[in-house]
Amino acid sequence: MAASLITQLEPGSVVALHGDLGAGKTCFVQGAAKALGIEEEITSPTYTLINEYAANPPLFHIDLYRTDTPQEALNFGIDEYLESDGITLIEWADRAAELLPEHTMHVRIEAGAHENERTILITRIESPE
Repeated sequence: MAASLITQLEPGSVVALHGDLGAGKTCFVQGAAKALGIEEEITSPTYTLINEYAANPPLFHIDLYRTDTPQEALNFGIDEYLESDGITLIEWADRAAELLPEHTMHVRIEAGAHENERTILITRIESPE
């Protein structure tokens, strides 16, 4: 699913990842990175907040789990990533929802009935013309 989605995105795309702890948000990022040809290990940047990966376009993986307010996200420069020419994937994006651009794609991941089963809902809210 992530590979299919990521190949359809253009530079400057922002993807907000939603789901409970352990739902598979980081696994989604791993699939996206693989589709972009990134071979290094993809881990959640829970403590570093942001991981940057060289690709065309570059991939920025942000984890807001340890932030409490949108201001904290601004303090570490999230706005620069939201306005970049890369693809930005944000775990726990709801913690800075008011900062997300209108063109943000939202991916909700929920655990299924079985251990390796997930339900994924992808939405994009377009602004009226």
